[in-house]
Amino acid sequence: MEKIWLNHYTNGVPGTIVPFEQKNLAQLFDETCQKYASNVAFINLGSELTFAEINKLAEEFASFLQKQGLEPGDRIALQMPNLLQFPIALFGALKAGLTVVNTNPLYTEHEMEHQFNDSGAKAIVILSNFASKLEKIIDKTPIETVVVTQLGDMLGFPKSLLINSVVKHVKKMVPKYYLPGSFSFHQALNIGAKNKFQHINVDSDDLAFLQYTGGTTGVSKGAMLTHDNILKNVKQIREFMTVALKENEEMIVTALPLYHIFSLTANFLNIFTFGGTNLLITNPKDIKGFIKTLSKYDYTIMTGVNTLYNALMNHEDFKTLNFSKLKISIAGGMALQTYVCEKWKKLTNSSLIEGYGLTECSPVVTVNPLDGTDITGTIGMPIPSTDIKLIDDDGNEVTKLGDPGELCVKGPQVMRGYWQRAEETSSVFDSDGWFKTGDIATVNDKGYFKIVDRKKDMILVSGFNVYPNEIEDVVCKMDEVLEAAAIGLPDEKSGEVVKIFVVKKDQSLTKEQILAHCKEHLTGYKMPKVIEFKDDLPKTNVGKILRRALKE
Repeated sequence: MEKIWLNHYTNGVPGTIVPFEQKNLAQLFDETCQKYASNVAFINLGSELTFAEINKLAEEFASFLQKQGLEPGDRIALQMPNLLQFPIALFGALKAGLTVVNTNPLYTEHEMEHQFNDSGAKAIVILSNFASKLEKIIDKTPIETVVVTQLGDMLGFPKSLLINSVVKHVKKMVPKYYLPGSFSFHQALNIGAKNKFQHINVDSDDLAFLQYTGGTTGVSKGAMLTHDNILKNVKQIREFMTVALKENEEMIVTALPLYHIFSLTANFLNIFTFGGTNLLITNPKDIKGFIKTLSKYDYTIMTGVNTLYNALMNHEDFKTLNFSKLKISIAGGMALQTYVCEKWKKLTNSSLIEGYGLTECSPVVTVNPLDGTDITGTIGMPIPSTDIKLIDDDGNEVTKLGDPGELCVKGPQVMRGYWQRAEETSSVFDSDGWFKTGDIATVNDKGYFKIVDRKKDMILVSGFNVYPNEIEDVVCKMDEVLEAAAIGLPDEKSGEVVKIFVVKKDQSLTKEQILAHCKEHLTGYKMPKVIEFKDDLPKTNVGKILRRALKE
């Protein structure tokens, strides 16, 4: 068997992608908006924007940015949840030739200051709820142009006025702030509408995004993603998905935040090219409200992380939804647990498949087939024009089926490198240009890959590798368990032992029951030696469990 698995699928046969004719995202955006002008592009909080409307508003925002003296290559931070303002600001920035710095709204002042200084951001669009944090650090950053938007700004009168008033005065969700010289979102659009937009020549190798990553494992660093990186990954995903998806027919549930690379590329940009609709969910943590929104629409595709699918299914209202239009659901961002996959299929009568990607790869690297083939527990095969190999600790290629190795990637979607971090860039690329992901994987005889775990999360027990994902998957098969997370603890005899944190679904669950269950499914050295019950587990903004925080 070959040691490198090349270009596995283009609609079921080996192939290489045919690139988009456009050389930048702004071109793709313009032509797509013209092609599907009357289609609804985005829905949020009950309001809609067509492709034609979003194109007009984005051009107005681009004109505003030019009026403020921002030039091609300048960086602009976007710091807001899933709102209609997001695609307007993003496409406006790309039209103006700017590089977008997507920023988590939940960042602390310290994290904001680091990211804005590291990226050199000159402008920002920020939700008013978080503007007080910006006030505290803006003088220590290069930001000069500030646009503050409110939650309901693009929802139309009188809904916008009502929602903004309730959020600010009733729910008290907007702390007082003072940002002299800042613009409201409507002011920015009005200024842009009064000035003629100057079209910009953007090259395919120009930076489209500085997408920050690594904040959960060290200093956050910006992955440099070019227009070509993103265009190629969108085309790779599109060609893979045409077996199941049709133009003019799709509505995708976009619950993961658009500032996250998974949602940005797989949902926002990919479904956009199908002429489909993104149903933007502003607060997916409000599961009851999320389900109420789902009850109003005939969505055909959904993406999420394991914890989100699990939370939905553990709410009684979810069982009342109509899933007749749902074609496929896709999980990424963290390991999809087998019991979650099986339960989803049973409840919705549709497939939940797992894919794999990284911020540094724009992000998608592998996906399972969309043709109904049941390959539960794997991340699928490489998408078109993507090469994968597994290497051992000495850098040698793994050739024996089933043996684990670090997954390495080559493809047009792989980043240029980390922004202003040459040393860290060189550490993740080998001499032949392979990107080393830090994830440990195996491959079976059919060419399907499985992520065993993160290299740095691996637990070493008496010289044996123990992967937290495996322990978590076993424990979560218990009906009494809601969530679980495994880490390693130092131990004098064995080096490390397994500790498992468990969130109960059934309060009568005991540690003895967990141990008895594990004994049936795990070999001795993998058995949890310490069990701790918790009310909840620490998670990232997209719902990935933070093992590092549990260790601390």
